[in-house]
Formats: sequence, structure tokens, C-alpha cells
Amino acid sequence: MSIAPDSAVVIGLSAVVVAIQGDDAVVLTVRPPGAGLEGLPFGPFDPKGHRTFELAMRAFVSAQTRFSLGYVEQLYTFGDKGRDAPLADMGDHADDEDGHHARVISVGYLALATAAVETHAPGSEWRPWTRFFPYEDWRDGRPEALTLIEDALRRWADGDAQRWGHARLLFALDGAPWNEERVLERYELLYEAGLAREAARDRGEAATALPAPLAAALGEPMLSDHRRILATAVSRLRGKLKYRPVVFELMPEAFTLSALQRAVEAIAGVALHKQNFRRALERAELVEGLGRMDAETGGRPAELYRFRREILGARPVSGLSLPLLRD
Repeated sequence: MSIAPDSAVVIGLSAVVVAIQGDDAVVLTVRPPGAGLEGLPFGPFDPKGHRTFELAMRAFVSAQTRFSLGYVEQLYTFGDKGRDAPLADMGDHADDEDGHHARVISVGYLALATAAVETHAPGSEWRPWTRFFPYEDWRDGRPEALTLIEDALRRWADGDAQRWGHARLLFALDGAPWNEERVLERYELLYEAGLAREAARDRGEAATALPAPLAAALGEPMLSDHRRILATAVSRLRGKLKYRPVVFELMPEAFTLSALQRAVEAIAGVALHKQNFRRALERAELVEGLGRMDAETGGRPAELYRFRREILGARPVSGLSLPLLRD
């Protein structure tokens, strides 16, 4: 029996794979042949080939990037019709048996890797997520990108108090505090304002030419709705830092406390107070010293620690306190 055009549905799977590289949180991207933009690893779900979504997602990530995933959790199902979830480019998989273009329901996953290992796959790269969201990095203070974005949002609000009030709270303008977890909401507002370059594409409109500095401040666009999926993942991970010890899924078995702090700062996008961060770690009893030093730091040798993973099954374990470094 034929599937009616308005009911044809394809289930797609997208993966946000995060690692720490140097002092940056990086995400694994792919550039399909002929594509002008980067995207996340993605592909269709074939119920005949895989028992679960997660097994299918692990298989296609490995096939696309030659990279095996470790920690994985389901992120969200992106199924809104229209601008919230434009059709992913899945080739023949996005057509039903009569050739009608199907609606794609995308199931997103967040995966964490202990190292940004070389994938050896054509078109796959580890990219700092600040490449796509430059305004999210407050480690060195208020990002310069926000000055340009503030001017653009004022022009968009055009005196509308409700519009400006929302922009002010999300982007910490006019003295409003910064909330690092609201990554998705910030991207959605830029989309609504027509400043995210995906917006014109999804509406079938010609893109408005933006001054190069503003375009750089807004970040690079991605395939389909992949930047929205990435924003969702960054929001989830930043929030989860505070109530689950998830950061240790990004760390090697042995690490220094400085390396751990840099990893937390890279994810949260804020600078932390060193002494207070270490005191919070001590109170939480999440790590223990290994009694040996790391001589590869390039400076004074630092003690190596490990995550006390055995406590996960012994008692409820919270995340990490984020004692901000105030000016």
C-alpha cells in the first residue's frame, strides 16, 4: 500500500560527539560529499538492521568517522514541522516508495569521548563549538562578539519592550546576569530575529548579507537543523555538570586538577576560582590522588588524580560546583 505524502516519515539519528582538545570543548563534524556546510554525524534508522536507536547511531557514527563512541545518552527528538526541524539531507532514505519527500523525525544523541582522537575519515573534523557559538565563551570576560550582536538585536527589537526584554535577559545585556545554560534559547532568538543564517534558508528566502564582523560574531551555520541540535546538547551538558559527575566521562583515567578545571571551564564557558573549585572537589570526595606526579605539564610537576567511579553505585553523587572567578 502506498504511503500518503503527508504521512511519510523517516526516522533520522544525529550525534553530538564532544571531547576536550587542549583548552577547548570540541565537537565531531562531518562534511558530506558536495555539501557546503559542516554537520553532525547523522543517518537514517533502519529497524531491519539494528535493534535500537542507540546501536544504529553507534554504527553510523563509526561508519562516517571511523570513531567508536563511549558514553552516550539520548538528547531529544526533533520532530516539529517547518523551521524547527527542516528536512535533513538523507538522499533516497528521505523519499517514500512513490518518490514523495518524507518528513524526517530526528532523534539526537549526546556522546562524550575521553580524547579527540584522529578519525582518519574524509570530511570529518573536530571543531571547537565556539566556532558555531562564539558568543558562548566568557572565559576571558565578556566576548567581543556580544557587542556586535547587541547592536543587531536592538535593531531587530526596534523599540519593542517585550522583544528587547527577552534579548536582554538571554544575552546578558544592560547589566543582566549571564546564564551559561541557555544556549538553545539564545540560538532560537537569533533564529527568530533572522540573524542565524539558517533562518532565511529554512524559510526559502534570500539570505540578507551581513557585515563580515557580525557574521563572524554570530557563528558558522550548519547543515539542516544541526546547529539547533548542537545548541541543545551544549545546554544539556552545561546543566548536567552541576548535578552529575559527567565531566569525568571526558577525562583520561589519570589527570591533574588543573586539567580537570580547564575541562570544566571549556564546557561551561566561564572562568572558575581555582582554590574554591578545589575545595568543592575535596568536599564532594569525587577524586583521589594517585601518589605520582605528571612531569609532562611543561612547568612544575603536578599530582595525578583519578575519578572515584566506584562511588556511583554506593551513594547518590552530585556534579561539580562552579565557583566563578569574579573580576
